Amino acid sequence: MPPAAMPWSSEHLRDPYPFYASLREAAPVLQVEAFGGAYAITRYDDITAALKNPGIFSSQRVAPVVSLKAESGEKARGYFGNTKNLISADPPEHTRLRALVGRAFTPRRVAELEPWMRALTRELLDRMLAREEFDLMEELAIPLPVIVISELLGVEPERREDFKRWSDHVVQTMAMSVGTRDPAPILAGLQEFHAYLEQIIEQRRHEPRGDLISALLEASEGYLDVPDLISFTRLLLVAGNETTTNLLGNALVALLRHPRELERLLGNPSLTPSAVEEALRYDGPLQAIVRVTSEDTQVAGHPIPEGVRVMLLIAGANRDPRRFVEPDRFDITRDNPGSLSFGHGVHFCLGAPLARLEAKVVLEEFVSRVRHVSFAPGQEQSLNWGNSLQLRGPRALRLRAERRPTP
Repeated sequence: MPPAAMPWSSEHLRDPYPFYASLREAAPVLQVEAFGGAYAITRYDDITAALKNPGIFSSQRVAPVVSLKAESGEKARGYFGNTKNLISADPPEHTRLRALVGRAFTPRRVAELEPWMRALTRELLDRMLAREEFDLMEELAIPLPVIVISELLGVEPERREDFKRWSDHVVQTMAMSVGTRDPAPILAGLQEFHAYLEQIIEQRRHEPRGDLISALLEASEGYLDVPDLISFTRLLLVAGNETTTNLLGNALVALLRHPRELERLLGNPSLTPSAVEEALRYDGPLQAIVRVTSEDTQVAGHPIPEGVRVMLLIAGANRDPRRFVEPDRFDITRDNPGSLSFGHGVHFCLGAPLARLEAKVVLEEFVSRVRHVSFAPGQEQSLNWGNSLQLRGPRALRLRAERRPTP
């Protein structure tokens, strides 16, 4: 039987995949006390089946507030209580919300950002690569997604640092984490964030611009009220920020730990899209999705009672040998994509095209500028993966790179 205490260990945070493998093979459905008594599911087919069945595996009863302690106060907890929320809605409400939001957050709107996004990436890269040693997270992987999502939402440049801080606070309310934290700064951040959004929404209502908040107001035609609009903006902020940051960090770590794949990419940048997909599968930024059962059910012959939380360990499913050949091998030319890193079914991540585009642009521009890259001395052995059991990415990534000669 897999050791139930392992998820809380520093060893698990450094490398959770042996634990996922032990669950997947020995106990594919198991109630794990370390996950707050939730039932952990690890096999690919079982998870996809659950994600395609929101009638039984419900999002509606899964509120992000579960990780916001009672001492934070009812007002803070109330920020997450609205029912018109893409994350915590089931069909048919979710279907209506998704269609409405899709009219504002279109693939065309995302694609139109690419030339500006590429110019911004080049600017950040040139500044970063001017030094012998640099922190890729601090200088590129963190600021780029913040700037991009702020631009998309119409946030003033001077508020971008605030947006990153607020995003961190929201993540702390949503992600299962090891250890405890003082709720006061989180509450203060949430209050600032929601006050700012209320002001911006009111401004855009009277003076629309070409940003996403204005588009949401127009598309909703009054169906979404201020708390609903805040909820979606909060979702997009986190999904377009933390997820992309972690994807970039995880991709670089995987490439550096697999020098042959890194050399293939440096020699053939056209492999970048498949490298992004393999990074998502091999070490994705989101480790688990939470659902609550709406009735007694069974998964792979294992009974699960009504009203319990279920941890769908998508990172474990992404290395299921029943779905992927040699799943623990990192291969940027893998020809059977289909990772669950952006979810599956009706809740497939709306921001996936934006995250994929950012990762593609960053890797293309990075490999076009360097001919060799390595961990800075001591970095690989001291990587800090944070304290979240749901979100995964290095907190810092010190590298050294040799630039290609300027043509």
